[in-house]
Amino acid sequence: MNVVKSVFSIKDLENLSGIKAHTIRIWEKRYNILEPMRTDTNIRSYDLTNLQKLLNICLLIQHGYKISRISTFSNEKIAGMVNEISSEKNTKSHAISAFKIAMMNFDQTAFLKTYDELLNEKKFSTVFYDVFIPLLEELGLLWQTATISPAHEHFISHLIKQKLLINIEKLQRTNSEKSDRVFVLYLPSNEIHELGLLYLNYEILHNGYKTIFLGSSIPTECLLDVKKYFNNITFVTYITVEPNPEHVNDYIQTVNDTVLNDSDSKLYVLGRMTEFVDNHRLSEKTRVFQTIGELSKELKI
Repeated sequence: MNVVKSVFSIKDLENLSGIKAHTIRIWEKRYNILEPMRTDTNIRSYDLTNLQKLLNICLLIQHGYKISRISTFSNEKIAGMVNEISSEKNTKSHAISAFKIAMMNFDQTAFLKTYDELLNEKKFSTVFYDVFIPLLEELGLLWQTATISPAHEHFISHLIKQKLLINIEKLQRTNSEKSDRVFVLYLPSNEIHELGLLYLNYEILHNGYKTIFLGSSIPTECLLDVKKYFNNITFVTYITVEPNPEHVNDYIQTVNDTVLNDSDSKLYVLGRMTEFVDNHRLSEKTRVFQTIGELSKELKI
């Protein structure tokens, strides 16, 4: 059973804040900025209040404040200064910290408040690209180091997915401007990480194209069914875990042989596994994009 964390080690604080454990210890000793709990064997542990304070301190440091000065402020003043900073134009760091705290507390209301504040100043695409993508990348590392549990990751991912679906539906209610090509978005068999693919669906719709979203774990042969209804298809897949590095090139070759066996079909591939793609094996019908931004630029050409 997965246990949800509410007590953190100093290594967890390092992973969540980006501040080295050695530095945190120095700050504690010199400035008493945190109030760790200690075991009988004198090992430090920290609660959510300490985590939130450290994240707030990190934000103030990023905005030019010295730790020696911050240490003289009360907790209330630190929180107030962070709120002032968050109301300014540069809210990226604050938003990511706020989303982390919402995640650790399983606080949906706090997530929605931060999201609404961002949306008052930025377009949804900017929020997703500048805040959600860095947040999700960071959460992946936090999960790997066991700093957060799967419960935390699923909680925040579901809320982000919810916002994506709302914005996708708004675009689906408008007519596609470009009818020369249809984009079919899918994940390979056993691949279930669909947030990246969902955002691609939003980007492609936003650029005026028609999309068919098939979702996760689609067997290759099922892609042939879509070809019965549409011409000039660009298949788009986002590979995070499956197929794994050993099989990703063979998978792309199989799609080329069985699905792209006409003059019109293409395949776009994105995701973490693209670093293992052998470009020398790619046909002219297949393109690998290292980032969503690269694909977005291609759509605008």
